[in-house]
Amino acid sequence: MTWYAVDGMDGSGKTTSSDFLREQLMAEGRKVLEITHPNSETSYGRTSAKYLCRKGKGAVMISTLFYILDVLHSLRYKRKHGKEYDDVIFVRYSLAAAYMPESLCKPIYKIIEFVLPIPDVKIYVDIDPKIALERIYERGEELETFETAESLEKTRRRMGMITDSWIKIDNSGTPEQTREQTKRILEEVRKHA
Repeated sequence: MTWYAVDGMDGSGKTTSSDFLREQLMAEGRKVLEITHPNSETSYGRTSAKYLCRKGKGAVMISTLFYILDVLHSLRYKRKHGKEYDDVIFVRYSLAAAYMPESLCKPIYKIIEFVLPIPDVKIYVDIDPKIALERIYERGEELETFETAESLEKTRRRMGMITDSWIKIDNSGTPEQTREQTKRILEEVRKHA
């Protein structure tokens, strides 16, 4: 089983990139499990998502706590059922550390990488914050706490501080360009397997 993490800031196209990856793997006849965080199928994920749409530090803390519980739930599920799949994809995982204050971002990320298991393939979906914000508005959904121009700029800068070991996708272009990038990543993974 190969475990992939596809992560990035809000509006970066994590789900789109993950879907392209899943489609390519399934086209090879592989059985794929894809889990998105916050996971709407768990009470932890639903609670995390609910508090992401509220204002204030208390809401952020509650959302973060339930996000962590949601990820831990997914890890437990992967450990128990992962052998039933050829590949497992987590959409959002450890880069949530970039939503912490800048002074805490790197230390928290290092703790996460020390405590939690590390995916076989880590894909960072990067995007210009202005494009991300346009895509967020196009969705027509209620805006989350971190979905402002200022917050996206800060989050991107912090993600840049902690993604040295990640494979980078630039999702500022067309969906076809992103599909090609995921295809190349998969080819590279196959070469080194």
